[in-house]
Amino acid sequence: MTYQASKSRYDLMNYKRCGSSGIQLPVLSLGLWHNFGEVDPFSNARQMLLDAFDHGITHFDLANNYGPPPGAAESTFGKVLSSDLKNYRDELIISTKAGYLMWPGPYGDHGSRKYLLASLDQSLRRMKLDYVDIFYSHRFDPETPLEETMSALDQAVRSGKALYAGISNYSPEQTIKALSILQNLGTPCLIHQAKFSLLRPEPLHGLNQVLLDNGVGCIAFSPLVQGILTDRYLKGIPSDSRAAKAHGFLKKEEISDEVLQKVGRLNLLANNWGISLAELALNWVKSHPFITSVLIGASSPSQLETNLRIAQMPDFTPNELAAIHSAL
Repeated sequence: MTYQASKSRYDLMNYKRCGSSGIQLPVLSLGLWHNFGEVDPFSNARQMLLDAFDHGITHFDLANNYGPPPGAAESTFGKVLSSDLKNYRDELIISTKAGYLMWPGPYGDHGSRKYLLASLDQSLRRMKLDYVDIFYSHRFDPETPLEETMSALDQAVRSGKALYAGISNYSPEQTIKALSILQNLGTPCLIHQAKFSLLRPEPLHGLNQVLLDNGVGCIAFSPLVQGILTDRYLKGIPSDSRAAKAHGFLKKEEISDEVLQKVGRLNLLANNWGISLAELALNWVKSHPFITSVLIGASSPSQLETNLRIAQMPDFTPNELAAIHSAL
């Protein structure tokens, strides 16, 4: 059966300007870090992608190494794009990244021009695309001159293989330097992707102001700390959870007693407000002015639908934010 997107998709999502650019992103974006690899059912991945678009999620976030194995998430996305979403390409923001280990040898990792541009070409082939909307330097590389890394992003944009440049996992000081280099090259940085959650609030310690001062958007990843900020682990580690998977990034030792105590207090507050812990955690991230979009992940269409409820939820008030801070 030929896929037809929901006609009401843009009524179900709010959109926010990305820094001072002309781009608006949905307040919720779908990340393909987990559950889109070769080890995952294709039918489930396809359904999540289509359901996301039907609910107004226009931004799909990938990276060269997402899988497993590395590259598999891009291949999965490429299949769905070709079979179902091809006619909607101009309604989509598709991003990918390079910066972590992708292939053996000295040219398959870090931040050299050689690696970044070769990786972008490979990503485009896997996704069967002529260009991506955003191409990121996935992490700062202390062994490569920052000018070289940023000039590779500039070249990707000038070649037409990417429309915008982004950076991810850069400190405030590294971000300031990167933004300056890109500005001088004539390819301003559109967006910074940062790890940001109730349990990882580091962007509030300087990065937020750097981005606001420079008109750069921010998209938050791991807002639920891979499921810790849900009711998933309140009573232990389920056998089918990320922490129980041998190939996952979430390790059992990350779910400490101290963390679970914080999560328990936040869950009690969420219950008092009549919302879920996940809704509280996601809306807390969304409520910060420097945040453009929140990257959500999902393992099933039903889980995705649950997270989508916060798309139209009002931002927390200062009093509500203070209550959350007290619970922490």
